[in-house]
Amino acid sequence: MSEPGRTVPVAPERLAGWVQRFGERHGDVRWDSDGAYPAVQAADGARAEFQLPGPRTGRPAHGLDELVEQAGSFAGFGLVLVRRGGFAVGLVRDAQLAGSRCGTRHVQGQTKAGGWSQQRFARRRSNQADELATAAAQAVRDVLGGALRDPELWLVCGGDRPLTTRCLELAGTGSVAGDLLGRVLPHRLEVPDPRLRVLKEAVGRARSVRVVLNDLA
Repeated sequence: MSEPGRTVPVAPERLAGWVQRFGERHGDVRWDSDGAYPAVQAADGARAEFQLPGPRTGRPAHGLDELVEQAGSFAGFGLVLVRRGGFAVGLVRDAQLAGSRCGTRHVQGQTKAGGWSQQRFARRRSNQADELATAAAQAVRDVLGGALRDPELWLVCGGDRPLTTRCLELAGTGSVAGDLLGRVLPHRLEVPDPRLRVLKEAVGRARSVRVVLNDLA
């Protein structure tokens, strides 16, 4: 395979049409299910690899119908977005946002001050981060609580990694759901300060198939 060129997100509902148009542009395609991800190879050398949303289970899809079915099966999950400006937590059922909570908190940025001023600033910043993580953890328990009894409810996270990790550690403490970090899917979302609008947009992004194209596609 030639070098990857770019990655494009494609909604599961649009995947069949996307593959059809790929074939129209590049010629006859053949399916390749021997790698880590299913892919199509076109007559002119163009190649598209399909990284499906959700956990990786079973063998890669072989054929368009199977690919579309697998892509559309990831329709229920939790969303946890945390940045220094706030948090947003959502429960997704049947590909729709079924419950949510958003909140704003301020965590100060870095400072160049030195000495005692820097130490006081660092303590204040740490306290603000703890308050944000605690509030976000409570939102996770309230919004996702009952759903987390399902061991197959996976989590899609985005934003600040340390804050998100701390939030899930707190949310899982004493919870029947146990270790929430073990439910986090590898692909993270880059998001602005979490608000309801951002959370709604994240639902579609979390469900999208990431199509990795080579430089001929």
